[in-house]
Amino acid sequence: MDWTMENVDWSEIAEGTLDTLTMLGFSTLFTILIGLPLGIILFLTSRGQLLQNKAFYSVASFIVNVLRSVPFIILMILLIPFTKLLVGTSLGVLGAIPPLVIGAAPFFARLVETSLREVDRGVIEAAQSMGASNWQIIWNVLLPESRPGLIAGITITTVALVSYTAMSGVIGGGGLGDLAIRYGYQRFQTDVMIVTVVILLVLVQILQTLGDRLVLRFSRK
Repeated sequence: MDWTMENVDWSEIAEGTLDTLTMLGFSTLFTILIGLPLGIILFLTSRGQLLQNKAFYSVASFIVNVLRSVPFIILMILLIPFTKLLVGTSLGVLGAIPPLVIGAAPFFARLVETSLREVDRGVIEAAQSMGASNWQIIWNVLLPESRPGLIAGITITTVALVSYTAMSGVIGGGGLGDLAIRYGYQRFQTDVMIVTVVILLVLVQILQTLGDRLVLRFSRK
C-alpha cells in the first residue's frame, strides 16, 4: 500500500469535494422541505393531538418505518428505475440526489415528530383557549417552541447525509465516495483514501459544531 501523497490528484479531490457539497446541499434542502411537513403531519395525526387520525397515522408511520429500515446502499439500487424516470440518470451528482432525499426524509420526519412531542402540552392548550387556529398553533407555537430540537435534528440528518453521499459512490454517485472507491479501494491508492476520509471528517466536524452552536443559541436559558 502506498502511504505517500504522490497518487493524489488535487484537482480531482477538489472536484469530488465540490460534488459532495452539491449533493449534500441539495439533498439536505429537499429533505427538510419534505421531512418537516411529514413530521408535522405525523405529530398532528398521532393520538391525542390536534388532528388525531389513527388510520392515517398508522399507514404513514408504517411507510416511514419501512423507508427508514432499508439500508441506504440497497435503497439506492432499488430506486435506480425511479431515479432514471425522475431525473433522467442514476449516475453522478444528479442521480444521487433522489435516493439521498428518499433515504433521509423519513429519518428527519421522525426527528421532527419527536421534537414536537417535547413541546409543553399546556402551551398548546393555552393557544387553543385563545382561539388560535391549527395553522396558527403550528406556526406560532409548535415550530418556535421546538426550534432547538429541530435544529439538532437537521444537524443529525445532515451528518448522516455526509455518509450517504460517500456510499453513493458505490453506484457511480460521484463525489469523494466515488474517488475513495475507484482509487483508494479498487487501485489500492491508500493516500487517496486517507485524503477523502480526512475531508469527510472535517466536513462532519464543521457541520456538527455549527449545529451545536445554533442549538445553544436558540435554547432557552
